Amino acid sequence: MNGSLGELDSPTLGAARVQTEVQPASGRLRVLHVVLDLNAGGLERLVADLVRGVDPARFDSHVLALRFLGRNARGLEQAGRLHVAGPLPRWTMLWPVPLIRQIREIAPDVVHTHSGVWHKASLAARRAGVRRLVHTDHGRVGAERWTERLLDQWAARRTDVAVAVSEALARQLMGTVVADTQRLRVVLNGVDTARFTPRTDRVAARRELGLDDDATPILGSVGRFDAVKRYDLMFEAFASFRAAWHAAPAPVLVMVGEGPEAARLAALVEAHRLQGAVRLLGWHDQVERLLAAFDVFTLSSRSEGTSVSLLEAMSAGVCPVVTDVGGNRAVLGADLRHRLVPEGDAHALAAAWATALGDETRRRADGAAARRRVEERFSLDAMVRAYERLYLGETGTDSANS
Repeated sequence: MNGSLGELDSPTLGAARVQTEVQPASGRLRVLHVVLDLNAGGLERLVADLVRGVDPARFDSHVLALRFLGRNARGLEQAGRLHVAGPLPRWTMLWPVPLIRQIREIAPDVVHTHSGVWHKASLAARRAGVRRLVHTDHGRVGAERWTERLLDQWAARRTDVAVAVSEALARQLMGTVVADTQRLRVVLNGVDTARFTPRTDRVAARRELGLDDDATPILGSVGRFDAVKRYDLMFEAFASFRAAWHAAPAPVLVMVGEGPEAARLAALVEAHRLQGAVRLLGWHDQVERLLAAFDVFTLSSRSEGTSVSLLEAMSAGVCPVVTDVGGNRAVLGADLRHRLVPEGDAHALAAAWATALGDETRRRADGAAARRRVEERFSLDAMVRAYERLYLGETGTDSANS
């Protein structure tokens, strides 16, 4: 699937109903993205990429953050208007009056909600008289509380189009949240293949990491420091992997990101006695430079939608070793599925790293295959154009209004 809509196995999923296209009076469609924040993470980068990528002659982009803007908002004001919501007390889950007023002031033609705000933002948008609601679900973690599921089911009923970022996630939503499958679409995440491209400055990238040689094997991971990423499992696997490594120099694990688990990860480094072997870099504005230093990109997640960091690494030509969860299998495709490992299995993860680092020829070939895979199936342009069609409600891509 190449970022087009409604191509799942189910014959009903993505079946379109004819609906009049949205025609704004001003000539430009005003699209308001509602998010918790634009700080660190794939969701946040995707929203920023959408705002920058849509046709400015046809779309007037706005972003409303319910908490704060954050790092991915840097420079975004050049492509769209940025807003921050006022205080939203807990009672606003039932009647979000301040949010209704703010959305009315912005006066969007389309509200595009993202994971974490669906119920409250969709309720406020409908009460504010917004004509069209689009929601993107970026991934779900394990079993949900019945109250969360109920709120999402209500939100789904008032949403015109619910988007899943992978086919696996769409099937999960079909079984739990979205009753009307004609409202459900798949739009695969995409990345900028011109920005994330194989680079020749490997030595310079390694010097940024404090490595003056080209021989130290580097396992790299980029992502939000969150429990769903199972970095505790990654550390367990890396400790056993490094202990079994008898050649010199020994491998290094580089982790780029930030999040609520940062302090715990630092403590786990000490607990596993991996000081110096694990490097927690925090946020990095130009992660594409660091990817040039990696021999293998790895994820130990227990859940993924379509991982943006995995797509970026593959686009940069880095061989992936990732857990077989969510959209990861579809991202790797048939040619790279030998790089998948079972979720929750530290031994299998360590063995997969050893296999990848032990065969440079195969690893480089898989890095090249990863690049081709992203170019063919996960381009940023295909993703942006798919969302543009959803905003416009073009015939053949839409479902009926609620």
